[in-house]
This record gives sequence, structure tokens and C-alpha cells, in this order.
Amino acid sequence: MTAGGEPGGVSRATAAVLEDGRLGAGFTVEENLRKVAARVEPRLAALVDARAGRGPARLLEAVRYALLGGGKRLRPALVLAACEAHGGDASDASLAMRFAVALEAIHTYSLVHDDLPAMDDDDLRRGRPTVHKAFDEATAILVGDALQSLAFEHVLAGNEPRAGALALLLATNATLMVEGQARDIAGEGAALAEAEVLELMRTKTGALLGAAVAGGALAAGGSAQSVYPWGVKLGLAFQIADDLLDLTADTRTLGKRAGKDADAGKATLPALLGIPEARRRAEGLLEEALAAMAPLGGRADALRGLARFVVARSK
Repeated sequence: MTAGGEPGGVSRATAAVLEDGRLGAGFTVEENLRKVAARVEPRLAALVDARAGRGPARLLEAVRYALLGGGKRLRPALVLAACEAHGGDASDASLAMRFAVALEAIHTYSLVHDDLPAMDDDDLRRGRPTVHKAFDEATAILVGDALQSLAFEHVLAGNEPRAGALALLLATNATLMVEGQARDIAGEGAALAEAEVLELMRTKTGALLGAAVAGGALAAGGSAQSVYPWGVKLGLAFQIADDLLDLTADTRTLGKRAGKDADAGKATLPALLGIPEARRRAEGLLEEALAAMAPLGGRADALRGLARFVVARSK
């Protein structure tokens, strides 16, 4: 049995709302993610289209391949939901949308580089060949480089008053993400203490998810500093859930090779504490994040639903 007595690893309360896919009053998380993807993906494509006729065609093709290869678009959804929860404008022309697109470009660059043979050496991502498999390693490196630059160009291009602060938030947490990846590589096969594993997770995954909700709040004129800590907790819960899926799901479901982290001797909380305790930790982090959202009231229903999805997702 796991936290809350449920075999699936979520509490009874979360399991109950998941039965029909509804996470909050009138809110369906899958529907929300589909709608966000439909709004975000044309803007991701536009990052590439703006370079057409200027950049090398093969590089641009590879950038498009990386950006439009599917995915849940969870990070943009969190940005927009956090902005709405703080009473801000999350429309297509908003600063929040601009930041959401930039954040997704940074996330995509990290995946392209993580998949390289020198890093995690993955040949499958979102059910398709990884960029270095579909093209080549040098092109994959350049794709990541280009996406990082395009992200900051995009968030700053609108010249909005808070754009500089959002770019700084993104840059700071992208650096933490890189540091987390370095910790991840160094920790392969090592007997890391729990505090070291948590720091690895906080930087590699927690930082960008923390930036997502903090950036949404900042775009709305709210305080990034007050939101960021529970955003990081949500990121930790996400990483634990991801590590659990690596152990319990299959390759077809995941869209990437299952069991690879265990095979590589990766330092994860499930490996250190066991599956039941790791699930309890993820559920506890989720509850802390949900408690922090309480003052936001009904405006945060979408945000709460996405937070629950972080832990309860199956891929």
C-alpha cells in the first residue's frame, strides 16, 4: 500500500477526482493541456519560421523537429494557470504567453542535450527518434544552442516592463538546471545521501517548474519570490513521479526507454528509499504545494488540477 492507502501511489482524494479525469470544479486537466498545446505550438513554430531564409535549412528543420515533437506542454500550462490564478492576462498576446513559449524552448533544448550520447544516450523521445538520431550529434548540439538563444530573444522582444525580470528568472533557473544535470552525471553509480539526491532533483527539474509558476505570477504583477518555493516542491514531486514511472511503466507508454535510469545507476529517490516511500514523498510535496495555493481561491482551480496531474500522470 502507498500514501493514502491506494495501490496506484496517489491519495484517495486525488484518486477520486482522477476517476473521470476531472481535477477541480469544471476542470479537465487533459482538455486544458490540449488547449494550451494548440495555443503554444504555433508560437513555437513561429520561432523557427522567423529564421526561414536566413538560417541553414537543415538546422532549422532540426529545431522544428525538436520543438514540435509532441509533449504535454505542462510547463506552459503552469505558466498560464499561475498567471490567471494571480489575476493576470494569459491571452495569446500576453507577456505570460511569451514567457511560456520561451520556457518551453529552454525545456526542449535541455531534452535535446540530455539525450546525446555524451549525456543520457537516449534514442527515443516522445515516441520518436531523438534529434541526434534523426539528424546527427553536431546538429543536435546546435539545436540546443539555438533554442536557448531563441528563448531569450523571444521573451525580451516585446519590450514589456517585466520582460527583463522574467528573462533573469529564466536565466537563473536554466543555470540551475544545467548544474542539476552535472550532478546527475556525477552521481551515476555513486552512493549519494538523501540530501544530495534532493539537491540534484531541486536543480535539474525543480528549478524550471518553479520558474514556470513564479514566472506566471510575475507576468501578472505578483511576487515571484512567494510562489517559487512551492513551485520547486511541485518540481520535486514531478521528478519523483518521473523516476517512479521509469521503474513501473513500459517503453511504449512512456515514449522513451523505460528502466534506463536504473540501468545507468542514476541517483533517484525511489532507488534510495524504495517505491512506497518515494510515492509518499511525492504526495506530501503535492499537498504542501496545494496548501500554499489556498489563498488564491477559485482562480487557482486550473493550477491545482495541473499540480495533481504532476503526481498522478501515467507517462
